[in-house]
Amino acid sequence: MKYAPILLLSFGLISGAAFAGGNTEAAVGGALGGTLGSVVGGALGGSTGAVIGSGVGGAAGAGIGADRRSRTEAAIGGALGAAGGNAIGNSVGGRTGGVIGAALGGAGGGALGNAYGDDDDDDRGRRRVEHHHHYHGKGHYRGPYKYSKHRR
Repeated sequence: MKYAPILLLSFGLISGAAFAGGNTEAAVGGALGGTLGSVVGGALGGSTGAVIGSGVGGAAGAGIGADRRSRTEAAIGGALGAAGGNAIGNSVGGRTGGVIGAALGGAGGGALGNAYGDDDDDDRGRRRVEHHHHYHGKGHYRGPYKYSKHRR
């Protein structure tokens, strides 16, 4: 019965891929991933393992829940938020505080990273429109065959 919360959190994290797209989904994924990583990392490696696990879990969760074009930014934000939240929460409220801090930090970091990634992609449509055409008139591209175009 000790592993029941871990299984429930992992199923919740995996089901986050079904509705990937917005800031809310990135926040939920970062929170679930940070919490799961904190619990598993704390069981394996103490407080240092909890910080590392919450960072990895927050990155995975926020990356799964984020929009396709901003997954990298959301993963970085989720990782930094969950690891920082775990470290601060652990110093303030012990192991439970670390888990809560990882959840809140992963949620905030994932949502901010996803929003930052969405703002970064706004100018791509304008870059594709600019075409510079270089036309060669009067057969300059033919080289030495320029004057023999009607010969057979």
